[in-house]
Amino acid sequence: MQLLEYRMALHENNLSVKTINYHIVAIRAFLKFLLKNDIDCISPNKLELAKIPPREVNYLDDEEVEKILLAPAQFTKNRFKLIRDEAIIQFLYSTGLRVSELINLQRKDIHIDSKQFSVVGKGSKIRAIFTTKNAREKLNEYLKTRTDNSPYLFISLSANGLGDHLSRNAIEDLVRKYAKLVGINKKVSPHTLRHSFATSLIKK
Repeated sequence: MQLLEYRMALHENNLSVKTINYHIVAIRAFLKFLLKNDIDCISPNKLELAKIPPREVNYLDDEEVEKILLAPAQFTKNRFKLIRDEAIIQFLYSTGLRVSELINLQRKDIHIDSKQFSVVGKGSKIRAIFTTKNAREKLNEYLKTRTDNSPYLFISLSANGLGDHLSRNAIEDLVRKYAKLVGINKKVSPHTLRHSFATSLIKK
């Protein structure tokens, strides 16, 4: 009864289904611990997880993609930031990189003359990433402007983080900002760019 009331309280606090499930998983783990130590309690299997509706992933059409790829040149006056942001957006769009993979890339990981490189993805698995000509050109232009010694490929320009790698939030904010500036009203995230490239390949 107490568990049911707790679950209802989570709902009343307007938590998402995903967040509520995290709470339930934690309780399950605790109940398993109790049973393992011969302490009588409700079976963890009786606590069911709520079904999470499939995530709706937006994608950009060709015109919207073109707009967001050209956005830094339109709205960014600082040349280094402009070139960096162009390279970031082009990489997110055309390589299929996850944000976590992109922010941890180091300069040593990339060889401009090569059409592919490797990253350590989910589950510590190494996977091959293929680059387009546009992505390599934008990256090469960006690297030629670098005068710092930071090992990271895409670096922060903020005063308190200069030379460090960008955060996940910084990348997400960057994509949202340029989408808004060019008048794209739909929800746009780094994943939207990845999905848009995959969709464009299917169409061809």
